[in-house]
Amino acid sequence: MAKKENAVKQVSVGDKLKALYQLQEIDSKIDQIQTLRGELPLEVKDLEDEVAGLQTRIGKIQEEISEKNQDIQSKKNEIINSTALIKKYEEQQMDVRNNREFESISKEIEFQKLEIELCEKRIKEFNFDIENKTKLFEESKTRLDDRLIDLQQKQSELDSIISETKKDEDELLAKSKKLSALIEERLVNAYKRIRSNARNGLAVVSVERDACGGCFNKIPPQRQLDIKTHRKIIVCEYCGRILIDGELLFQQEEKK
Repeated sequence: MAKKENAVKQVSVGDKLKALYQLQEIDSKIDQIQTLRGELPLEVKDLEDEVAGLQTRIGKIQEEISEKNQDIQSKKNEIINSTALIKKYEEQQMDVRNNREFESISKEIEFQKLEIELCEKRIKEFNFDIENKTKLFEESKTRLDDRLIDLQQKQSELDSIISETKKDEDELLAKSKKLSALIEERLVNAYKRIRSNARNGLAVVSVERDACGGCFNKIPPQRQLDIKTHRKIIVCEYCGRILIDGELLFQQEEKK
């Protein structure tokens, strides 16, 4: 472990910059491949979320309709019970001995008739509710079917693009991982942090016409001299990108 750390320390700043530039080139190619997919991954994810939401809603509506049907059956059973009681009370009225008994049974009969009316009213309300929920179910089901077709199409497009670029992307990712392992962890972490904050994903840029190749702000002459000497890694004071001398890039291209 100590030998590895010493080996890293012995690598010159110029070599570190070259390695970072190579890493940047590889990662930029990966970015280009992922750009080909455009908004498709996000569109697929949004459609998957919408489909899941619709499926949950449909399931809930079905449960509510089932509960309302159970409520209707319960009220129908109450009507059957009340009807049976009315028949029983009417038979009892035939054997009453006085008006008081007759009136008492009549009140029971009237109460059961009111119970039947109330049950019938509740059944109508439940049926109306079921009718509305059935319409909502059908609308949600139609929307779900449409979204499933859209999802299938988008997923097919995405799968096609991925299959065409997967081999190249896997190779580049392997190269990126291998190259990252050769650079000290602190520097790789800084590089990744800068890349994540950069709009175009560029963390390593060259000095072009005395300006930063990332944000195009002018670089003071003394700072340019520090960049050319490769004594230490210099970052742009405006955008935070790692600055590399154009001559070093030229040498890198010459080797290719």
